[in-house]
Amino acid sequence: MTASTVWISYDLGVRGDYEGLYAWLDAHDAKECGDSLAVLTYRHEGALVDKLKADLKKNVETDKRTRIYVVYRDLATGKNKGRFIFGTRRAAAWTGYAPSDLATVDEED
Repeated sequence: MTASTVWISYDLGVRGDYEGLYAWLDAHDAKECGDSLAVLTYRHEGALVDKLKADLKKNVETDKRTRIYVVYRDLATGKNKGRFIFGTRRAAAWTGYAPSDLATVDEED
């Protein structure tokens, strides 16, 4: 059995199964790392992401609004990786806040 450290970021929406997720996190002795972020040691056999997704799917009700992102170290490459195991990326809340480098010049002919 392999033990992997994983960080899980979650957004289940307003009607999400937080009780199911919190029970799962508690059962895995997860540590809170800020709003909607936890770290834990996950014991598994086989592919980490596949096992983690199947385990969460079995214990947490998911729907089209569920977003769960996992960050982990790939044992084969030694590199840190991250991916959504439920849901997809959205436009960031901070999009458009940085000043633009482009100077706009309006001209008329």
